[in-house]
Amino acid sequence: MSNGTRTENFRSWFMDKLLMGMSWPEYSRRLITPFNMVAAIILSIGIPLMAIRFVYGLASVTHASNEYPWGILLGWGLFGGVPLSATGFVMGTAYYIFGFKGYKPLVRLGILTGFLGYLFAVIYLMTDLGRPWRIYYPMIIGFGTASVLFLVAWHVATYLTVQFIEFSEAILEWLKSRRVYKWATMIVIGMTIAGIILSTLHQSALGALFLLAPGKLHPLWYSSYLPHLFLSSSIYAALAMVIVVSTLVAKFLPGAADNNFLRNLDRLTVGLGKGACVGMFVYFALKLVGVAHDNNWYLLGTPYGEWFLLEILGFVLLPAMMLTYGVKNSSPGIVRFGAFYAVIGVVLNRINVSIIAFNWNLPDHLHHIIPPWQEFAIVAAIAMIHMLIFRWIVNRMPVVREEPEYKELH
Repeated sequence: MSNGTRTENFRSWFMDKLLMGMSWPEYSRRLITPFNMVAAIILSIGIPLMAIRFVYGLASVTHASNEYPWGILLGWGLFGGVPLSATGFVMGTAYYIFGFKGYKPLVRLGILTGFLGYLFAVIYLMTDLGRPWRIYYPMIIGFGTASVLFLVAWHVATYLTVQFIEFSEAILEWLKSRRVYKWATMIVIGMTIAGIILSTLHQSALGALFLLAPGKLHPLWYSSYLPHLFLSSSIYAALAMVIVVSTLVAKFLPGAADNNFLRNLDRLTVGLGKGACVGMFVYFALKLVGVAHDNNWYLLGTPYGEWFLLEILGFVLLPAMMLTYGVKNSSPGIVRFGAFYAVIGVVLNRINVSIIAFNWNLPDHLHHIIPPWQEFAIVAAIAMIHMLIFRWIVNRMPVVREEPEYKELH
């Protein structure tokens, strides 16, 4: 076979993968949708603002200061995003370690959600910190090995690599690379075990980060149990997030899923809801133990106490009860509603810890809790890029469907 023929065959194969078997005109017409139009508007505003941030500095787009070091970029993107990205750790552990083989249709979806979640958590962090080309500095030069930030930086970077290797099975199936695929399947269990170790450590390390600020974080949110609270909430958050993402895929990307995924989704949703509600009740109990341990009951009558009660009663206990009701009555609809509600509650908790309840005792004129619109626009743009990449991968790769020729190798 001549070089020209091989080049033409590769070009044909590549374009087939890229365009999903369609011609350029057909593919271009399919891009004109209401969602893509909204995405284009958001990106046309957010991307220039990201450029302004890197050219003129963080102060040009945020209210961040020495008093409020974290805005919505990290409150949402890092502290809120990381617990929702524990999906890969939870689903991989359930399937590969504990043998819940019935959840196979959701495993790759969980791993992909986790991988992209961690990847974009790093992107939010780099947008906030600036100088992304110096990412090696906190990992090698800047912090000692006893630093919590050193721990988080290394764990997140290593875990990203682990999750990419876990997801490589889907990539290799998409590329039809059977030889390398066999090697990937041989190491996936080892990568899952590594993921368990890394994920449990850095989820709790994010909570340990706030142990360094006992006078800045409000006593109702500050507790010696913070590492345990962050870890326990990430487990139920991951289960709820898998329910949320699988629901959205079934609703908006049904063509990317096979009948096995769609047919079993209701049953699997109820099963995940059972685990999520148990996790939420454990987390709720730990929150109360934290208040009791520090004897902070008297603070519940203050304005911050009322906000704390709204968080744990309205966004933890209430969705936990919804999930319990949905599971008991085998109602996937109620379970899905409770899962969406639970995800909002986890994000609210992280924003409370990192922004609202942080520096709670500062004078009013120093409070900059509400970020400027520019920061919201940047967050919306990064979130939109996240969704577009997720959609691109799910549409092309065997994430919620099985390739028939690879079934015997699973």
